[in-house]
Amino acid sequence: MEKEQIIQPNLIIPVGTAIVVLADVIKSNEIILHEGSVGVISQSPPDNTHRYHARFPDGTVLALKRQEFAVQKHYRREGLERHVLGEHDLYDSVMYRCIVGSHAYGLSHENSDIDRRGIYLAPAEMHWSLYGVPEQLEQGEECYWELQKFLVLALKANPNILECLYTPLVEHVSPLAQELLAMRHIFVTKLLYQTYNGYVLAQFKKLNKHLENHGTIRWKHAMHLIRLLLAGIATLQTGDVMVDAGEYREKLLTIGRGEMAWEDINQWRLQLHREFDAAYQVSQLPDRPDYEAANAYLIRARKSQVHD
Repeated sequence: MEKEQIIQPNLIIPVGTAIVVLADVIKSNEIILHEGSVGVISQSPPDNTHRYHARFPDGTVLALKRQEFAVQKHYRREGLERHVLGEHDLYDSVMYRCIVGSHAYGLSHENSDIDRRGIYLAPAEMHWSLYGVPEQLEQGEECYWELQKFLVLALKANPNILECLYTPLVEHVSPLAQELLAMRHIFVTKLLYQTYNGYVLAQFKKLNKHLENHGTIRWKHAMHLIRLLLAGIATLQTGDVMVDAGEYREKLLTIGRGEMAWEDINQWRLQLHREFDAAYQVSQLPDRPDYEAANAYLIRARKSQVHD
């Protein structure tokens, strides 16, 4: 899989930035600068339709188009990433694929995106290599976490990760992933009280700030924050991560459509925070996840990728 270069046309490279020339610079049929030459931006243009001036070690100053050079630190990183992605199609290493978001919550409509998430497990030699593996793969509406990254987030009770493990919409499960699903309860602990609560409080603060600054409300975001509080309460009470909105579906959709007053949404939120506090006090969930079990699973998974 080739990684496409993302061009940001309005981003101006500042003076003093080290660059790498991407192709031979030829003038009057003579190469005056070779591909790979390193220089420093000495003058930046007002926009990327004009040329940059770059100074090179021999004192030469040349005018270059933006597409004729790369920022040196990006060039070095891109070389490593391109090697990994060129040698291996890591999407072939996906061990678990599921659908999350509105479709899993039961809150989708005809224009809702399909959000796919999951886990990939790279070949052992990639982990041992100089290049390593990326923590996640992203392509459109799809995102896959490398197994270790996924487990670390699960141990921290990350809401997105827990929902991946409990969504009813599963598309692909390898034997190793089936083993993980069988032990998913080890990640469901009282820690989610802090992660869910903290996220909702921070995001509602941003929603209120947006309302003050712009006079508009992000209704869909508010809907999903209320849903997250409901899910947190249910999870503390039952031990199973609530994904589908169930009986709350219509009331949540009322928020998403902007049909509930902002004051009423805030009142419901405050009530849910109180219920969340009460559920935490009596919850039978363990205080912490089973770190040893998660670690043992990761080691087994890594060993399974070792081939003679």
